[in-house]
Formats: sequence, structure tokens, C-alpha cells
Amino acid sequence: MTEALPKTEALPKFPMARAAGCPFNPPPALREVAPVSRVEIWNGETPWLVTGYDEQRAVLADHRFSANTLEDGYPHQSQSIAARRRAARSFIAMDDPEHDQQRKMLTRNFMVKRVQAMRPRVQQIVDELIDDMLAGPQPADLVTAFALPVPSLVICELLGVPYEDHDFFQACSKVMISRVSTAEESLAANAKLTSYLRDLVVAKQKTPTDDLIGRLVGGQVAAGELTVDEAANMSSLMLIAGHETTANMIALGTLALLEHPDQLAELRETEDPALIANAVEELLRYLTIVHTGRRRVATEDVEVGGQLVRAGEGIILANDAGNRDDSVFPDPDKLDIHRKARHHVAFGYGVHQCLGQPLARMELQVVYSTLYKRIPTLRLAIPFEDVQFKDEMAVYGVHSLPIAW
Repeated sequence: MTEALPKTEALPKFPMARAAGCPFNPPPALREVAPVSRVEIWNGETPWLVTGYDEQRAVLADHRFSANTLEDGYPHQSQSIAARRRAARSFIAMDDPEHDQQRKMLTRNFMVKRVQAMRPRVQQIVDELIDDMLAGPQPADLVTAFALPVPSLVICELLGVPYEDHDFFQACSKVMISRVSTAEESLAANAKLTSYLRDLVVAKQKTPTDDLIGRLVGGQVAAGELTVDEAANMSSLMLIAGHETTANMIALGTLALLEHPDQLAELRETEDPALIANAVEELLRYLTIVHTGRRRVATEDVEVGGQLVRAGEGIILANDAGNRDDSVFPDPDKLDIHRKARHHVAFGYGVHQCLGQPLARMELQVVYSTLYKRIPTLRLAIPFEDVQFKDEMAVYGVHSLPIAW
């Protein structure tokens, strides 16, 4: 075990910039630092950065690393996200037993069997949106016409949130996950969305509904296990996570496939659901859209990859680097839809791994098995170098994706 000596030279700044012309690859500087090393973040703090796959899984499985964003030393992503996390806590920012108690309230809603029962409805949503896009003008923006509406409609129906309010909650979400929003902007957006969802929870107390929020209201809220405000915060988390991540995977995944036409052709022509499912896992690994790292803080002195991390020190797990670890994924910078990649860390690992991953997988399988068959001549309508990427957001993707056919 080694203990870091005081640094006199400037530390690398995190997050790091991607290389020009390589928007699908993690920043090259991630490969130039030691597997466990210090970096400097936005507020001058110097948490540890972990780039290795095995080391990341070890940290995520270790209860001595806290996900509690209120802990001293927790390495927040930005001033605005820090302010929001302090104002409205959700179970992903808690440790057990509090985390486990709240997570279990939702688990049954995301079980594989229950999610698979939603597949016909998701297929209907996908087909109808493609119909609308084909009937409209060209070029179309895949983000606004398809990628964003698909998961937004799905999560709204699952939660019991009126889809006609999607412009409102998408606008709030955009501010809340931006790393360049001010603290005031982020807090204001959070307050508006939480107030909206609190009113929805109260309405469902008066008029019960058979949806996820309605079941929380009739169950845990009625039993006193969850307050109205906690139910609203929980609903906010699911609403944001339920549409932002999948929407970005749809658009960014499509762009990546357009840049790999041989693999796009395979997906377009296959009738094998196993190949579609495999392609989803590989795209999740290859793109790793949660690209600013999962964050923890040590509650005890712990050794990570031969390095001593002291209690109270923050740690950032660069999952995009972990998913390109060549000791786990040979030739990791190659997109290969035949690669067995389900052991990636795009959804995290351990007790905090993404609750909604069965739903995300199913939605992506439906999209990737349908879109390219329905629009076999799908193409990018602008030069690749003109595509604007979401480097400033906590979730990576494209701001728009003009397409034609």
C-alpha cells in the first residue's frame, strides 16, 4: 500500500476534454493518469480518480464508500448540482439502511417480468412516433421527434405523470443536470418540478390511480412510511432519470451506428433478439453516457488499487474509462455488437446500480430493432463535424440530430 505524498505540481483537471473528432471516446487524458490518482475539480478540491474496471467495481461494492452527498468531502459535479443535491435528497444519494428502505418501495415496478409486460405498449409508442416522423418534413430532428418522446411517454405512463406537461418537466430537467447552470437556476428548476410533483401526489391522495406514484401514495405515503415531500423527490428522480438517459442513448447510439454502417446493416437485417440485446449492451459500454463519473466519499481509510484513500476523501469512478479497460474488454475502442459486454459498468455496480436498467434495456431493444428497419435509408442530414455534443451536461449525448431518408 502506498500513501500519496503532497503534490507540488498542478493536478489534472476533471472532467477532462475529449479529443477533437473523437466524440465517442473518453478523454485521452484519462489514459495518461495512474489508475488511482488525484485530480482537481471545479471547486479546487482534489478527490481521487479511479480509471480501472476492477478497482471501480471494488469501490462500488464496498460499504466504506458513501454515496451520501451531504458527507464532508463528497466530490460534487458542479456548484449547481451540489446545491440541488443539498436541497432535495433522493435515495441514490443515501446509504443503507435508508437507501435500501426507499429503493425497495420501487423495486417491484422495475422487475424484468413486469417490464417485459410493457413491451407491446413501448412498441406501439415507437411505431407511432416513426409514423409521425415519416409523415413530416425532412430533415427531421431525431432528438425532438423520436429520441426524447419515446422514453418520456413511457416514464409518464409508468409514473402517472401527464405527458402533456412534458415541455415543462424536460425544461426543468435540462437545467438541473447541466454542469454550467448556476446554483440559483438549478434550485429554481428543482423547486418548480418538486412543487409540480408534490401537487400530483396530493391529487392522487384525493383520487387514487393505478400507476407508480399512485401506488406509492396508496401504500407507503398512506402508511406513514414516506412523506408527501419524499414521494415528490422520489418521483422527480424517476422522471428525470427515466427520460434523460434513454433519450440520449437512442440519439447517440444512432449516430454511432451511422458511423459504423456495417454494424447498422446487421441490426437492420437481423431477426435475432439475442443480437439486438447484445448490441444494446455493447452500445451502453461503448458510449457510457454517464460520463462525469460516479461519486463517493470514504468513511474509513481504505486501500484502492494499492493506494491509501483516507476517511473523508472523495473518489470519482470514471466509468467511461472502466468500460474501455483493455484487460476486461479487448480492443476496447472498437464498437462490436457481437461482443459479450453485459458486465459493463454503464449502470454502475453494487447496491446502487441503476434501478431502472431493465426498463432502459427493453426500450433500447425495441428502438434498435425497429427504427432502422422502418427507415432503412436513415442518414445524417448535416456533416458529422457539425453535430453538437452535450459535453456540459451530466448525461452525454447530442443536442440535436438532423436526419433524412
